[in-house]
Amino acid sequence: MEKNNYKGWLYLLPAVLFLGVFLVYPLIDVFIYSIEEGYNTASGTSFGVGLYNFHYILQDPHFLQALKNTFLLVLVTVPLSTGIALLISLGLSAVKKLRSLFQTVFFLPYVTNTLAVGLVFMLLFRQTPYSPGLFNTLLGLFGIAPVDFITGPYWAKMFTLCFYTVWVVMPFKILVLTGALASVKQDYYNAARIDGTGKLRIFTKITLPMISPSVFYLIITGFIGAFKAYSDAVAIFGTDLNAAGMNTLVGYVYDMLYGNAGGYPSYASAAAVVLFAIVLTITVINLLVSRKHVHYN
Repeated sequence: MEKNNYKGWLYLLPAVLFLGVFLVYPLIDVFIYSIEEGYNTASGTSFGVGLYNFHYILQDPHFLQALKNTFLLVLVTVPLSTGIALLISLGLSAVKKLRSLFQTVFFLPYVTNTLAVGLVFMLLFRQTPYSPGLFNTLLGLFGIAPVDFITGPYWAKMFTLCFYTVWVVMPFKILVLTGALASVKQDYYNAARIDGTGKLRIFTKITLPMISPSVFYLIITGFIGAFKAYSDAVAIFGTDLNAAGMNTLVGYVYDMLYGNAGGYPSYASAAAVVLFAIVLTITVINLLVSRKHVHYN
């Protein structure tokens, strides 16, 4: 038995070393940098240890703007994309013919390059002296004045970013939910129909509880993914997100390291720790909620 345990740990050793070098060590390093005040990258020295870096970023208007943008993105896109994906998955499950074709069409955005999709969205929403953009053209059919969704008012830019994010993440959610719906046993539905149960009650009492683990998984990963959003905003608004007022927390960390305000690893680390604390808190809350509302078969 001891020999088998020894072999087991030997097999796990490469994975443990990989996680230790590329996950655990960087995480510890970030925490250390976040409390080192006035850290100099060239000399590797600092003035001392304290919470000044956190005090600085919490008063930095760029960080507060990035925090606001990220929270809005999370609160809008996660429930909206999950709800729309569930509706589409229910529709796909009800369609027998051409189901595979529709699944492929809905999944195509997931395998398309993010920056390429962002450039297309920028062209669709951008207002130029020569063209109002396709989206504004459609709005004009309803008598709505054109709006520059790329360089215009804040609400318009946030709408564009949320619209893009929902469109990008939905294919994966549709794939997962379609698989979850296909795994629900038909016996439950047959028994409910014999009893004369309505469609809404069947959905709330049978379908939703049976696929709740998949829904919970998508909500958790959706929260984490939305909090890590950065490339989406860059693809639409360019690299100077602070000037556009559309930076995110990950973008703020990157700017502090490599952007125009680059060279401040302590501030970047403090922002990364704040992001880690937020994601961890929301994940724990979701895990606690899941104990009552997620049903594992």
